[in-house]
Amino acid sequence: MSLEFAKKLAAHETPIPGVVLYDLPVHGDNRGWFKENWQREKMLAVGLPDFRPVQNNISFNEKAGTTRGIHAEPWDKFISVATGRIFGAWVDLREGPSFGAVFTAELDASQAIFIPRGVGNAFQTLEDNTAYTYLVNDHWSADAQGQYTFLNLADETAAIEWPIPLAQAELSEKDKAHPRMADVARMPAKKVLVVGADGQLGKALRGAYDGDATVEFAGRAEFDLASAEAFTNRNWNNYSTIVNAAAYTAVDAAETAEGRAAAWAVNVSAVAQLARAAVEHNLTLVHISSDYVFDGTREVHTEDEAFTPLGVYGQTKAAGDAVVSVVPRHYIVRTSWVIGEGNNFVRTMASLAARGVKPSVVNDQTGRLSFTDDIAAFIRHLLESKAPYGAYNFSNDGLVKSWADIAADVYEQSGASRRDVSGVTTAEYFKDKAAAPRPLSSVLSLAKAQSTGFDVADAEARLTAYLKAENDKA
Repeated sequence: MSLEFAKKLAAHETPIPGVVLYDLPVHGDNRGWFKENWQREKMLAVGLPDFRPVQNNISFNEKAGTTRGIHAEPWDKFISVATGRIFGAWVDLREGPSFGAVFTAELDASQAIFIPRGVGNAFQTLEDNTAYTYLVNDHWSADAQGQYTFLNLADETAAIEWPIPLAQAELSEKDKAHPRMADVARMPAKKVLVVGADGQLGKALRGAYDGDATVEFAGRAEFDLASAEAFTNRNWNNYSTIVNAAAYTAVDAAETAEGRAAAWAVNVSAVAQLARAAVEHNLTLVHISSDYVFDGTREVHTEDEAFTPLGVYGQTKAAGDAVVSVVPRHYIVRTSWVIGEGNNFVRTMASLAARGVKPSVVNDQTGRLSFTDDIAAFIRHLLESKAPYGAYNFSNDGLVKSWADIAADVYEQSGASRRDVSGVTTAEYFKDKAAAPRPLSSVLSLAKAQSTGFDVADAEARLTAYLKAENDKA
């Protein structure tokens, strides 16, 4: 069979999600032929995942009818033929709705196919002296063999029509002993790891992913960001994503010598470790940022605004954002005025209202509340919708208000009088107090978040629902 020369590089979807067949341009003349078997830039342009191969293997098969498989391995593979021709068979052995899906095709040197982790791979040579080559994105090791999944080549459910009947083909004894479909150990999906899972946002993420076995939650006891062993003792190949819900948020304490060191350790040094793991293992890193990376002099803050932090806390969050921005697959979710399970401004105001206290509340800082359930839902939306990587502002939508306005809303909905709340300027409130500087405007533009198709809930409606839920708990 002669090769077809001068085909264009092209991608063809298959019935198995993530498995894509590629036509490769082959250039030939009287001397023979030449092809670019792997060309990252061109292949990414036609949709090949940037799976970052680290090892290249070649399987030489002397006789037609040599048959190998069906093996699902814990890494991605980019398969092509160097010489000869094969009949390839691929079966989805991953947990999920596409389990058992089958795709077959004949491949020569002008084609290649991308096989994601967990899809069973098999081939049968159709010509003598066939060389089969594959790139993989993890180094082979004896330990990795324990994560393989196998299917018998003769499985009746897959019903693969081998060109050369298996009784006449060359098979290994191991391949003959592989299980039928009903007994296959399905390849589990890669996991999302949520670190800092015991904080306000971590608890909301637990709720957002309740019952989802592909999401793993780690508090400090399970993943200590200050420990080097937490990073080195984990098999990152089992994960696709890290969500960093951990942060040092004691804004005023960060201005002290002890607090400054703690803020930099959690908000920068630990983030750098997470970023390094993400880069080395090609993971997506989701990081939570803050309006404090801005000085608050602009009326509305957009994602492309330059960092202008006023205090130590804001400086550490800006530094953490800069670190995360160099991770190829990252989402920075920048929030303001976070309200969730735990101590927060709304709970404090509700408590004061119940006790008949008439507080003075800052009236020259403006913004919108960000409820953790909505932040968690937005993070899940970004990951599941595969939104473009980058920074996204996120708060709840609606009217821009001051802290005093929100306090008055809480008082009114708690059965007290709005007039019990009096307004005071930031300068007056913090006079003679050791406090960090605050941005006066924390209003975040939501246009980019909304452009992803996410419906941003109104802050006033969420406040009403939150207070009702708090009252129901009491």
